[in-house]
Amino acid sequence: MSPSKTAVLYRMVMPKHLCPYGLKALHLLKAKGYAVEDHWLETRAATDAFKAEHGVSTTPQTFIDGQRIGGYDDLRRHFGARTRDPNALTYTPVLAVFAVAALLALAVSQATFGTPLTVRAGEWFVAFSMSLLAMLKLRDVETFSTMFLNYDLLARRWVPYGYVYPFAELAAGVLMAAGILTWLAAPLGLLIGGVGAVSVFKAVYVDKRELKCACVGGDSHVPLGFVSLTENLMMIAMSLWMLVPRHG
Repeated sequence: MSPSKTAVLYRMVMPKHLCPYGLKALHLLKAKGYAVEDHWLETRAATDAFKAEHGVSTTPQTFIDGQRIGGYDDLRRHFGARTRDPNALTYTPVLAVFAVAALLALAVSQATFGTPLTVRAGEWFVAFSMSLLAMLKLRDVETFSTMFLNYDLLARRWVPYGYVYPFAELAAGVLMAAGILTWLAAPLGLLIGGVGAVSVFKAVYVDKRELKCACVGGDSHVPLGFVSLTENLMMIAMSLWMLVPRHG
């Protein structure tokens, strides 16, 4: 029988602070079959003393076979798992928005018409996407408007447009979802979608600039490119669709 695997973990467990990475490290070690000697650092003084003794700046810290592995990310790398780079570019945020918007649209269509696959579901998908993206921008309009100035042509000529944009996008999305005030929603969608599409195309495909998109807010790590252009083209298509006369 192979000897049992043992790891030693030091993590902060204080009355007003329970380190989440310590809990993650504990869970990961147990999942990998380790018996864990779980040492709690229950005061700030104990934590500072531990850091000074081992020459580290953060906790938790894991030791295996007497060797210090490090913090939670170091532990993940030790077991061959990938670690997230907080500054890496990723399409995940905007793809998550589109996925949630699609599911909501299908659900509302099912509840309304008894089937998820309807033309109205497609309309709701675009409207919900716009509304969710606007919500993310509205978390911090100041930071969004600053990032937006990196590439939007209208905002560069009229700075307040960067502050107006999230509210205009939300208004257009909500009105499109409700199917009302087409005379307002369609022009709004055409304006922000049209200017956005031209701005993204120029920045990415003409000027060949590598920028972050402000589409999910000013703290975005979404690269400006095809997905951003698609978002704007969806708004244009939806706005034009709303202007098509309905018969019957």
